[in-house]
Amino acid sequence: MPDDVALLTERLGRPPEGDFEVVVRNAAGDPVVIRNAPFLRDGTPMPTRYWLCDPALRHAVARLESAGGVRAAEAAVDGDELVAAHGAYAAERDSAIERGHTGPRPSGGVGGTARGVKCLHAHYAWFLAGGDDPVGRWVDERLGGSGSGGPSAPQVLTRGEP
Repeated sequence: MPDDVALLTERLGRPPEGDFEVVVRNAAGDPVVIRNAPFLRDGTPMPTRYWLCDPALRHAVARLESAGGVRAAEAAVDGDELVAAHGAYAAERDSAIERGHTGPRPSGGVGGTARGVKCLHAHYAWFLAGGDDPVGRWVDERLGGSGSGGPSAPQVLTRGEP
């Protein structure tokens, strides 16, 4: 939608460099989470498939990160579940790449990392979009949400397939 592109351009401070679709919207209909194409328009690999683009939620997650949330989340979640989440995220992203693609490819799992926790925003975005992400669940609990409401979490009106 052209309005989504304009809104994301405003939030990013520049036009989006790749194709995307909104997969989670708030009660006002604004984008909360977008799903990025696996490549930018210039062919650069884009490892971050799900992007949290709601300013209030980004700020809330940033506060959580600045208080040591990355290390706390990594210590709190089951390591095997986290490895599985990275694998599922990468597989979903890679399934959107055309067969026979040669050249650079996006790599890693959630947020472009294959292990551990790099970015709570990426985990939470995928969780809100329906991904089975233990770190995203951990973030949601800290924000008082249920993935579809709560004091800080968005009301999920639309949700795409992860």
